Amino acid sequence: MQTSKQLFTHISSQGKLTFSLEQRDVPTPKPHEVIVRMDAAPINPSDMWPMFGPADLREAKFDADANALTAPVHESMLMRIKSRLDQKLPVGNEGAGTVVAAGDSPAAQALIGKTVGVLSGATYAQFCCVPVQACLVHNEGTTAAQAASSFVNPLTALGMVETMRMEGHTGLVHTAAASSLGQMLNKICLAEDVPLVNIVRKAEQVDILKKIGAKYIVNSSADSFKQDLYKALEETGATLAFDAIGGGTLVSDILTAMEMVGSKDAKGFNTYGSESNKQVYIYGGLDFSPTTLNRAYGMTWGIGGWLLMRFLGKLELPKVLALHKRVANEINTTFAIDFSAELTLEEAMQPKNIAQYFAKKTGEKYLINPSKS
Repeated sequence: MQTSKQLFTHISSQGKLTFSLEQRDVPTPKPHEVIVRMDAAPINPSDMWPMFGPADLREAKFDADANALTAPVHESMLMRIKSRLDQKLPVGNEGAGTVVAAGDSPAAQALIGKTVGVLSGATYAQFCCVPVQACLVHNEGTTAAQAASSFVNPLTALGMVETMRMEGHTGLVHTAAASSLGQMLNKICLAEDVPLVNIVRKAEQVDILKKIGAKYIVNSSADSFKQDLYKALEETGATLAFDAIGGGTLVSDILTAMEMVGSKDAKGFNTYGSESNKQVYIYGGLDFSPTTLNRAYGMTWGIGGWLLMRFLGKLELPKVLALHKRVANEINTTFAIDFSAELTLEEAMQPKNIAQYFAKKTGEKYLINPSKS
């Protein structure tokens, strides 16, 4: 039986992370499943919490003989991750490769030899067994590296625009806007004439977005941030925001600016603020500090969480397949990503490399190639 090297994560109830590379048998695919030789799997921010949880990576130690990295987890954090304690779990949300074996259903057999993106939660492995429904089939000539990020970023960007339309908004606000996802969202909004306000934190990130044609860019570190945000919201009429930061006052600042725009022509008491709904969805956690709300935005507003898979679950299958097709057709344009480094499975465990990709720096995107020695 063929074996596959695969990365696993384990956090014990005694407070110890073990991140290990192990050999596993490659299963025989069921009728509706395929075996994909994984040639590319991105390290997304959403992968890092499953990989390491709240471990203190400053104290990480790598044992080359055991093919394992260990790090302590503070006792106060263990209740937060109770559901995963004392379990060895696979990692890797998405990736791409070639279908090398398939079950006997016609749908599975039709994928043999195809380059596919897969969404499985276990893509940091040489071989991945997934159902046909978890595959996004790419056009001939697309490489695994090009197809590696077929799901998380592209479908999130498309999902944001779809959410805007479903909820009756006409413009968007996005934070951490110079990220790979943010650049994809800009390309979609520019193509579809959707007003988009981009919030960044550094001057160089402003330059990144200007180069791809972004019109509304505000820098949250600038002294004029609140005035600039108000002006951008006034010009765009955006009342829906997607926030990748989470902590701090940014969510509250966005809602306050939206309310100021909505109430600029109000007369009289205006006790309950503007009538238009102001909504912020938090979809990321770059800042794990508390979300601080300084309520100055009337009574017609909402804050919630937004998760890609739960959003897709609300859509009819034809709509999901249409989104998949668009991703495949535009994987080298709208949804193209430049990776700054390619790592082997072994290299992805090295503390010096973890420090690089865990920093989540704008413009730096890391790719694991499980098939590379």
